[in-house]
Formats: sequence, structure tokens, C-alpha cells
Amino acid sequence: MGKQKKDQIDEMSSEELDNTQEETQEEVMDKQEEIATEETVAENTNTEQEPYDVWGETDTEPIDEETEKLRQELGESKDKFLRLYAEFDNFKKRSAKERIETMQTAGKDVILDILPVLDDFERAFQTNIAENEADHNEGFHLIYNKLKRILESKGVTPMNAKGQTFDSELHSAVTEIDAGPDQKGMVVDVIEEGYYMNDKIIRHAKVVVGR
Repeated sequence: MGKQKKDQIDEMSSEELDNTQEETQEEVMDKQEEIATEETVAENTNTEQEPYDVWGETDTEPIDEETEKLRQELGESKDKFLRLYAEFDNFKKRSAKERIETMQTAGKDVILDILPVLDDFERAFQTNIAENEADHNEGFHLIYNKLKRILESKGVTPMNAKGQTFDSELHSAVTEIDAGPDQKGMVVDVIEEGYYMNDKIIRHAKVVVGR
């Protein structure tokens, strides 16, 4: 009986010892968890404080510089766009003008081939024609006038350079003659008439200039 009681006491002591050890281990684990939690909070606190300090003091300048850089790049891009748009607009206007000029001067080469025929008619009219050829002369005038009307319908008009002030952009001086002070620098005679086609020069006038 005494032995049985002793064994019960020993068993209770063993259980209590085990419980004490378990409680000690739990306390140690709880302590470790508390320490770990405190360290994590400290780290997070430090991590949160650093951006706050940097944001308040030093990070402002890089952000401003970046914004200014983006603003400059935007301004440069806008300037390039405006320049390209202006160039394209000028190209369109130039192309349209060239197309109009091409249409206006279409057939220029043919006209230039016909003009010498008109010159021959005019030279023929300046010569003395016998009385018995007057009828032929009238027929030539009819053909000449018809040819002029056809050319005028195509926008071809003569310069009528005689009596004008000599202009190197319009006239080609073949020679100079003494023509008195009133005729100095003037076109005193036309060897070959110049012509416009829709207000564009297609042939310069060959002239004699007074000096």
C-alpha cells in the first residue's frame, strides 16, 4: 500500500515536471515571438521613416528635374511637329502651284515650234509687196490673224517690247545703237518678239537697245 502511494507521487511529480517544462518552452517561444515582433516593427518603422525624411528634403529636386526634362522634351516634340506640319503644308502648296503651272503651260513645246511661223508672217508683211500680189497678201493676213487668235485662246500673248525700258528678265539685247538721250536704255527695235503663256514667259524678246 505504501509502495503504491509512492508510485503515484512519483507519477504526479513526473507529470508536473513535464507540465513545468512545457510551460517553460511556451514562455520561451512566446518571448521569442515578442522579440521577433518588436524587431519587425522596428525595421518597418525605420523603413517608413527613411522615405519620409527623403521625401521631405532631397527627393523633391530629382522629381522637379525629371518634370522639367519631360516638359522640355514635350516642347521640343511640339516644335518638331509644328515645323514638320509647316513644311508639309508648304510642300502641298508648292505641289499644287506646280500642277497649276504645268496645266497652264501644257503644250508649251508645240507653241514654241509654232511661234517661228508667226515670226515669218510678220517679216513677210514688212516687205514691199507688188500691187499684183495684194490679193495674196490679204489671204496671208487672214491666215496670220487666225493663227494669232488660236494662240491667244491658249493664253499666248506678245510682249510688245518696242518702246519699253530694257529689262534683262524679259528682253535679250542683240545690239545697241545710238538713239539719242530720250531713247537711252529703251527698246528701239524688236528683232524677235517675246511671248507670255498664261502670264509666264515662254520666249524672251530679242531687241535692239538705245544708248
